[in-house]
Amino acid sequence: MMKFKWQKIRPQHIILSLFLVIAFLVGALAVSLSPPESHATPQLAGNRTIINDQNAVADIAEEVGPAVIYIKTTYKAKEQGRAKNPFGDSFFDDFFGDFFPFQEQPQPGEGVGSGFIISPDGYTVTNYHVVDGAEKITVTLQGKDEYDAELKWADANLDLAIIKIKNAKNLPVAKMGDSDKTRVGEWVIAIGNPYQLDHTVTAGVLSAKGREISIPDSQGKARTYPNLMQTDAAINPGNSGGPLLNLNGEVIGINTAVNSQAQGIGFAIPINTIKDIVSELLDTGKVSRPYLGIYYQGLDEQLSEYLQLGDTRGVLIRSVVKDSSAAKAGLKAGDVIREINRQKIEKIEDVQKIVNRLKVGDEATFLVLRDGNLKTIKVKIGEKPQINN
Repeated sequence: MMKFKWQKIRPQHIILSLFLVIAFLVGALAVSLSPPESHATPQLAGNRTIINDQNAVADIAEEVGPAVIYIKTTYKAKEQGRAKNPFGDSFFDDFFGDFFPFQEQPQPGEGVGSGFIISPDGYTVTNYHVVDGAEKITVTLQGKDEYDAELKWADANLDLAIIKIKNAKNLPVAKMGDSDKTRVGEWVIAIGNPYQLDHTVTAGVLSAKGREISIPDSQGKARTYPNLMQTDAAINPGNSGGPLLNLNGEVIGINTAVNSQAQGIGFAIPINTIKDIVSELLDTGKVSRPYLGIYYQGLDEQLSEYLQLGDTRGVLIRSVVKDSSAAKAGLKAGDVIREINRQKIEKIEDVQKIVNRLKVGDEATFLVLRDGNLKTIKVKIGEKPQINN
């Protein structure tokens, strides 16, 4: 059994203890009076890092802002139809609501939007609907320098376009991130020119990923976007084409639409959708993409019942582009795609993923349901037009 023994307290022990107490109090007072740092060090909470920096958004806006441009377009007169939204978002009029009246007489006009620079010589990403039908494109940099620009590539189905600022040199560039690595709930920042208000910054969180919305375009043709990012960062008409950023200041999305009937629901196209296109255009001066030439939509129970399909598996071909690869091979509107190259098709994302992995000139085998019978059709993959409407 261990025995404890009282130690005699000596005077020098008392003096040493008092010295240590005084030293501790002086140190604590010095820490409490020290000025706070402007940029706090990230704190760890378990395995997570909590960013404690009230200037983070301001710093990112200051860094990326010069690479965000204001786009002004002069567009062709329409014979009839809804007036072009003066904020450049006519593509989403039906989504926004009936804000703009019907016009009987053709009237030329102007639209505006946003974009972000991806190369020092002026290549810029924006939305297709921002420059759709534009006869003239003018861009303004943050320093108020104004340039003419030209359309280099566009795809209405992706609602993406790349324009080139003429006579531009040594421009600031926005860094592209990886949208596949984003997480629901992370902070995001939007920069754009809503309602013609230059370089407006808003912040929020990434509310959801993989959202599917279907929006009629200016000709009334419904286009479905299956993989949009949803955010509550304010996105208003004129923001279209501007960047959605993470807290590293990297572009993770291209702001594209907002639901006027809801609060805090905006959408952005994942940046990974266009990264390969950008790389190819910058490297080769053109974009060569696989192309079928079909418009299609997913199946729900109501549509499946109407078509008497028996299930919701597959993708319905709504229309086929004249003289396209699909048309030449014999695919028809009303066909339901069940498989491509023996890979089952459950939803529209499956078609996109498979086709995007193919190369121009490849042959793909489609298994389609037509008039209640399965039919095999071989399609030679074509090349997507440089400016695809």
